[in-house]
This record gives sequence, C-alpha cells and structure tokens, in this order.
Amino acid sequence: MELAKIATQLKDASEKIILIYAFNATGKTRLSVAYKDATKDTSGKHAGVYYNAFSEDIFVWDNDTENNEANMRLVVNPTSLNRLHSSFTEEDVYLELMRFKPKYDFAFEFSNSPPEITSISFYTLEDTKRETPIKISRGEERIFIWCLFLAMFEVEGWADQQSSHFFIDDPVSSLDDHNIFVTASTLYDLIETHYKNRKFIITTHHIGFFSILADWLTKGEKSEAYKKVTKLFILGQKSGDLTLESPKNDVFLYHLHLLQTLEKAQTEQLYTFHFALLRQILENIASFLGVGQFGYVLNQIGIEDTEQVTRIINALSHQKVYQYQTEVMNFDNTELFKDVFNKLKSKYNFKLHTEVAA
Repeated sequence: MELAKIATQLKDASEKIILIYAFNATGKTRLSVAYKDATKDTSGKHAGVYYNAFSEDIFVWDNDTENNEANMRLVVNPTSLNRLHSSFTEEDVYLELMRFKPKYDFAFEFSNSPPEITSISFYTLEDTKRETPIKISRGEERIFIWCLFLAMFEVEGWADQQSSHFFIDDPVSSLDDHNIFVTASTLYDLIETHYKNRKFIITTHHIGFFSILADWLTKGEKSEAYKKVTKLFILGQKSGDLTLESPKNDVFLYHLHLLQTLEKAQTEQLYTFHFALLRQILENIASFLGVGQFGYVLNQIGIEDTEQVTRIINALSHQKVYQYQTEVMNFDNTELFKDVFNKLKSKYNFKLHTEVAA
C-alpha cells in the first residue's frame, strides 16, 4: 500500500486517537508528511500541527570551537513558527520540563525586532550567574525540544487555528526507559486535554511507549472515555509493500518485543514502570488463551497468591507511577517481578530472538 493511501485511511478513520507502532526506517516520518498533504485544505493550508524529525531539525548545535566553546549554544533556525516565540516564556517551557527533573538551567536569546528566539544556552544548576554554557546530552536535548513544543501547542495562533489534529512522530528517540515513560505521561495529558476537539495520530518505534499508551487508553482508569475512540495499528512491510494492520487481529504481534525489553531490563536495571509492560504481556497471553483476566495466567505459571500479585501489578501499573516514581524497584518488587517473568518464560517456552548474556 502506498503512503498516500495509508494517510487517507488514517484521515478517514472515525477514531479520535490512533497509535501506530513501526520499526525504524519503516516510514513513520514520511507518513507524517503524507498525512499533512492529505489533510491540507484547498488553499494548501495545514489542518493540524506536527511534531516529527523536521521539528527536531529546527535546532542545531553551535559548539563555538573557534573560541574554545566559550559561547556554545543551540541555534534555532528560522521557520514559520518564529512568529510564536514572543507568546511563551522560559517559565512556560520549564513548567513542562519539571516532570523530567532537569539537571541544567537554560536561557533564551532573542533577536531585537521582531522578538524571535535565535538560540538557547544551557548552564549547570550551580552556575547561577550563567557564565559558562554547557552542552547537554542528546536525550536531554530531545526532552527539552519536546517540552518547548508542548509550550508552543498552547500558544494562540497555531494549534488553535490548525485545530484538526496533532500528529506526533516518535518523541522518544535517544531517551532512556524512565524518560520514555515520563514522555508518555505528558502525551497522555495532552490527549486528555484536546482529544474531544481534534484527532491524535501518534507513531513510535518504541514498543514500551506504544504499549503503555495503549494500556492507559484502552484499559486504564479512564479507559471508558478513551477505548471506544482509540485505534491501534502496526505499520510494517510485506513483500516490499507497506501494510497497516490492527494488533487486535493478532494479540502476539508485538509480545516478543516486550519480552526482549524486559529481559534486557532484568539484567541491567529494573524500574517500577516495567510492571506495566509485564502486565501487557500477561494480558496478551490471557486474551490469546480466551480468558478475561491475567490472574488466570499467573495461576497457570505457578504463582501461589494470584489475587495479591494481581493487585500489586495493577497498583504498580498506574499512570502516576511514571510521573512521580523515578527510583529503581525495591528488593521485594524486584524479586516478585523476576519470579513472575521467569516463570512466564519457562511455562510458555518463549524463544527470544536476542538472548541477553548473563
């Protein structure tokens, strides 16, 4: 199927929230462009707003190597969005950034007239006089740009005018697991605020990000409001052609990705939010077996107190876990996770494509 046809299919879909999982290099960013073309009005005006690789490319590092990095900064290239720069402040961006607990300070640098952000400098928190600029990591940069766009989404004259949809393409590139799930929380809040008035199309290569959002929207505490207006897709390739398929037709379409993610985390570092991915696997298996609750699976793999373990997994899969808990799993939760996960693998004899060395 051509990208243009897939874009039209998404445009015509009645659901307000569409989540799409795809491997890298499948065509997610090109799909956002095709969707933009498919939804333009007769005058060529954009109907919605976009966050994608083009958004991130607006920002380019100037390392100032000629002056021994004395004026290192993130340069903001001119775009049609520059007209919005005077409508939000550093504080607006910082309010979005707070969830990620940044370890740096920043300052906008403006042109004189009209007031447009020309660059952004970053400083350590200890550098209260902002004397020595620093370079932040790739992941920190991605988080900062995402938060800047979150602030821009609320500015009058852009998202309120191009109000048909948000197209969010992979906002989690270069992020570690914790920040991926904090980003999911910020996007969930954006959906909660705007989904009644516009469509959301969200694409990602990260199976955890996809799975957590899908879980919150279709099975979470507010799922009654979302599940009937949410559609899940897998963007893939078969025999050289692009395909757009619903994972509901094959509940195991992405379970191995989740298992590989948790296998790696188990050998490196487990965080509380990994229970949400574990729950997703348990629910997929329960669905595949034709039963309604994952407690049945816990019983099948040999967990003794299935009711208690089910309560713990449900409690640790709550959305607020990702927003407020940054610590690693405590000892008891780690032991519980490993017990369930390893019994799961043993019972169903999963063969992971990439075994992690002990």
